[in-house]
Amino acid sequence: MSQVYSDKSRKKDPHALPDVEVFYVSQTEVNYNLENLDHADEDVMTEAGWYWWSCSPGCLPDSDPIGPFKTKKLAIENAQDY
Repeated sequence: MSQVYSDKSRKKDPHALPDVEVFYVSQTEVNYNLENLDHADEDVMTEAGWYWWSCSPGCLPDSDPIGPFKTKKLAIENAQDY
């Protein structure tokens, strides 16, 4: 997982923290999720790919996962356009 800024200009602010987490969900994880849908939470990811969600470092996510995207770059661009 990597942390990025939703607003690229905040990166220059020494007091700002990244507020987006970007991560990859593999086909193996998807297969597991699909096999266990009967007791999964509502945010389970059922497609492989790159996702992002609002999340400050060391905290739980503030949004649902957004994605999947084919590349990490596309996920970051979407988060920064959002």
